[in-house]
Amino acid sequence: MASEQNSQTSTRASSPKLDGKFDDNASVDSGFASANSSTANLPLISLTKPHLDHLNKQLENMEALDILRFCKILFPNLFQTTAFGLTGLVTLDMLSKLAKESPDAAPVDLIFLDTLYHFKETYALVDRVQERYPNIRLHVFKPADVSTVDEFEALYGEKLYETSEELYDWIAKVEPQNRAYQELKVAAVFTGRRRSQGGARGSIPVIELDEERGIVKINPLVNWSFQQVKAYIDEHQVPYNELLDKGYKSIGDWHSTSPVAAGEDERAGRWKGKNKTECGIHNKQSRYAQFLAENARKQAKGAAPVETVQA
Repeated sequence: MASEQNSQTSTRASSPKLDGKFDDNASVDSGFASANSSTANLPLISLTKPHLDHLNKQLENMEALDILRFCKILFPNLFQTTAFGLTGLVTLDMLSKLAKESPDAAPVDLIFLDTLYHFKETYALVDRVQERYPNIRLHVFKPADVSTVDEFEALYGEKLYETSEELYDWIAKVEPQNRAYQELKVAAVFTGRRRSQGGARGSIPVIELDEERGIVKINPLVNWSFQQVKAYIDEHQVPYNELLDKGYKSIGDWHSTSPVAAGEDERAGRWKGKNKTECGIHNKQSRYAQFLAENARKQAKGAAPVETVQA
């Protein structure tokens, strides 16, 4: 990925080292938590449930561009999280138009979690996006203390995504996300989730409260279909991932993404053959909370770290 003036990369750790063994098969809730992922310094956004329900009812039938325009006014410290999928690219293009419409308004920077295992086509797309939208600032967050696959595998071994899949998700995605929220003092984020993607996303509202992370999540294209997203990309000539022309629809890491067949769900190519629909960044954080908290207590007392998460 090209080095750009409007890019910033972080690999600094803000969470404790994971010592001991984590048991992926332990019978506990999925989701993740950092032992020190405090949101105490984040700007306070206070929404009661009746107020949130009212906002979602009003936003439900609004055009996506109007949702973006409204949320830019309503929420402070607003960012867009993206892996440069089609929905995120539509949002990015719309935000660039709004920036021209109101040049003095607060900008919406991008957050990209670089797991180090993205497709080469994805990294090429990031460069093309930065060329197309030079005024958009991109914050890149990598796994803590590493910058390359070789460095990652020297620390954690080869194919951690196979040997301990959920630990991989924590190290490569969840901890960098927590660090991004903390370092950037994020209060609210635009996401690329849509109901038509199915699974747990099938009933999401426009605005969600992630109370564990202290973040407001906004899904501006929640009502759009894949066909609508692709039509916008084509009409406005937005750069997109070349893998879309090879049968891919939802694109993540190369080791857990495959093309989808005709008639399959949009995200059917993610973790194909596994009972998994999310990588952890949109799950509750409880999966690792006990493991990390207990390890932190043990290390503080000089005792051996815990070996597994207890059910």
